[in-house]
Amino acid sequence: MANLFSPLTIRSIALKNRIVMSPMCQYSAKDGFANDWHLVHYGTRACGGAGLIITEATAVWPEGRISPGDLGLWSDEHIPGLRRITDFINSHGSVAGIQLAHAGRKASCALPAEGGKQLDLNNGGWETVAPSSIPFSTGERPPVMADNICIDRIIDGFRDAAVRAMKAGFIVAEIHAAHGYLLQEFLSPLSNRRTDGYGGSFENRIRLLLNVTEAVRSVWPEENPLFVRISSTDWTDGGWTPEESARLAPLLQKAGVDLIDCSSGGNVPGAKIPVGPGYQVPFAELVRKTGIMTAAVGMITEATQAEEILAAGRADLVMLGRELLRNPYFPLQAARDLNAEIEWPLQYLRAKH
Repeated sequence: MANLFSPLTIRSIALKNRIVMSPMCQYSAKDGFANDWHLVHYGTRACGGAGLIITEATAVWPEGRISPGDLGLWSDEHIPGLRRITDFINSHGSVAGIQLAHAGRKASCALPAEGGKQLDLNNGGWETVAPSSIPFSTGERPPVMADNICIDRIIDGFRDAAVRAMKAGFIVAEIHAAHGYLLQEFLSPLSNRRTDGYGGSFENRIRLLLNVTEAVRSVWPEENPLFVRISSTDWTDGGWTPEESARLAPLLQKAGVDLIDCSSGGNVPGAKIPVGPGYQVPFAELVRKTGIMTAAVGMITEATQAEEILAAGRADLVMLGRELLRNPYFPLQAARDLNAEIEWPLQYLRAKH
């Protein structure tokens, strides 16, 4: 059997294959609520055969949204709309996952289709928080430096959202600590200039992520997997490094994390990133050598490419983003390309051969 279509059990949850839909914001929610777009979008990828579908960054606070169009889970009222989605995903052979997030200083922005710029406080925007009062881009409104009371609220926000995620039917939870959002802002010395227990040394800069992880794991079912997405490097001198990612991995594993989703960048505008097919796979390989499972992500677009990553032991899962936007049925076609026999939706059997 092709590695790409071999099952993987994490804790008590069995994934039917190693193809994961990477979380990708749809910017289509209102007040954090999921709607028919989200149901059809994620449901189509379940019909397309992905083993795990991780919904987009879902804010644990209203102020933690990247934009007014982000999904949210800061209220029990958000649960029913998400439950429609997870019921469909889980009933069609895929596993429903959710990415819990706080955008930090990169919050309060217009929708990408509307330019993506920081929103004015008098035009739908809100105050942002961060480890230090350093704006993401020159000319932006500086964030408010999070005090200890705010930090405690952040931890509580992730914990409470995880409880709601469980009630909404999600089976895998992923903590978003990448792409320049709040938790990565604490990790990186480029965005964290604090001199208290949450800044300075490596041990202090990782403290919030570990505290959030422990809080989520304390309420997340023991039998269900917990992932963390990290930016493995800032791609900028003086920033977070791959070596620090490898150093962080065993600590996250000790805190109850099962797999690290290894992305990169996003914390510094203008970083020079050598983008190309599989350009982030070496990070997944490096972190995996510490003994924790990893997912590779970043311009993985072909079945043979994904198969080679797994066959070489460079990662345990492959995450597809843009390719699954272009082609929701990539897993069905990949099985044909790799001569793997997999189940198709009964409604689509006439197209199998």
